[in-house]
Amino acid sequence: MIQLYSTLSRRKETFQPIVEGKVGIYVCGMTVYDYCHLGHARVLVAFDVVTRYLRHRGYDVHYVRNITDIDDKILDRARENGEDFRALTDRMIAAMHEDEGALGVLRPSEEPRATETIDEMVAMIETLVEKGHAYQGDNGDVYFAVSSFDGYGKLSRKKLEDLVAGARVDVVEAKASPADFVLWKAAKPGEVSWPSPWGDGRPGWHIECSAMSRSHLGRTFDIHGGGPDLMFPHHENEIAQSECAHEQPFVNYWMHAGAVRVNHEKMSKSLGNFFTIRDILQEHDPEVVRYFLIASHYRSQIDYTPDSLAEAKGALMKFYQALDGIEPETDPAETAYDSRFVEAMDDDFNTVEATAELHALTGELNRARRNGDEAEAARLAGVLKRLGAVLGVLERAPSDFLQGGTGDLTPERIEELIEARSRAKKAKDFAEADRIRDELLEQGIVLEDSREGTTWRRE
Repeated sequence: MIQLYSTLSRRKETFQPIVEGKVGIYVCGMTVYDYCHLGHARVLVAFDVVTRYLRHRGYDVHYVRNITDIDDKILDRARENGEDFRALTDRMIAAMHEDEGALGVLRPSEEPRATETIDEMVAMIETLVEKGHAYQGDNGDVYFAVSSFDGYGKLSRKKLEDLVAGARVDVVEAKASPADFVLWKAAKPGEVSWPSPWGDGRPGWHIECSAMSRSHLGRTFDIHGGGPDLMFPHHENEIAQSECAHEQPFVNYWMHAGAVRVNHEKMSKSLGNFFTIRDILQEHDPEVVRYFLIASHYRSQIDYTPDSLAEAKGALMKFYQALDGIEPETDPAETAYDSRFVEAMDDDFNTVEATAELHALTGELNRARRNGDEAEAARLAGVLKRLGAVLGVLERAPSDFLQGGTGDLTPERIEELIEARSRAKKAKDFAEADRIRDELLEQGIVLEDSREGTTWRRE
């Protein structure tokens, strides 16, 4: 049985889906006004691994990840750029898909946009108003009355009285309480808007996820996930809205990925350590970045440093070197490695222990190769590829990883230099042979000599 740590209970629980054999997952997606950053990559990869593994265990997974395509930040950025907000969001959505594709993140089952779900949001707000959980302020905005929900704060463990006491002095006067939050924003002159019973306007941020999850997964579903910064107030507000509107539990299990730090500091534009995914992928192989993200437990805080990326690259190098030159057996029988891998992943998706099994398996694969046991090597290679695929790695040809990303040196030029070195060695011009080796090494190309000849790989 899968043991899953739920943020709501603060403990591991035995996972029991609402419908046997099926899993409904909702993950808060991007607000598409800019390129995705490293924190987004953590969430994208973490829940990609979760969905891949659940499917590996035989579940039919319905994975919904929303897109926020209407928001103050979006409208502000569109005005700065002098473009229609839809042109901006379409461009950023395309970029997001490029980035997640590079990282090996599979597309969700559904990817609803906020602007496509306005009617559902209006209907939910109407329900909340009718039940006395929401009201319209003097400024035309509609607010959720937090005091009307006794369970407010159960996810974040925050107390309502503390939130009210700590509220800023300059709270919106139209609110009945400083803790109340907006469900519907009255439109400003010239601003994009939609019709509603409370006048033209647009939805607040929190209501969209309640409406979209309801539309695609039902009133109660299995797993809700997101980044660590969303627990409060976003997820707390989702619970309040949904449970007041539907009068039943909203989500059975809450999952939150850990935070990302850069060189032991919080990632921040003001500190100059803010990286978009595409910034990072200009310098590093996407699979290295993905492995770095899965090598730590999804709930743990991770630190993005040159050393951590070097470790990830070294691990993948060992895997691909072990696989190089082998035709893996197709669908080999399950092994003890499969069992231990599943045992690790069943324990709250413990990728730390799961990747340790990949390393142990690689060691046995290398021993089989050294012993000349080709059949055993092919069998173990097939197992390694199978388990790697569950984590979204080791799905490329080894040569693609080992020889890719060589900068200005093309593979053809490298082969020319290797041939020149071979000629120098035959002529006993060892100084020239060493010079060529050193020249290649300076550019990150490692030569490996054997009885069969010379091969090369990235450093």
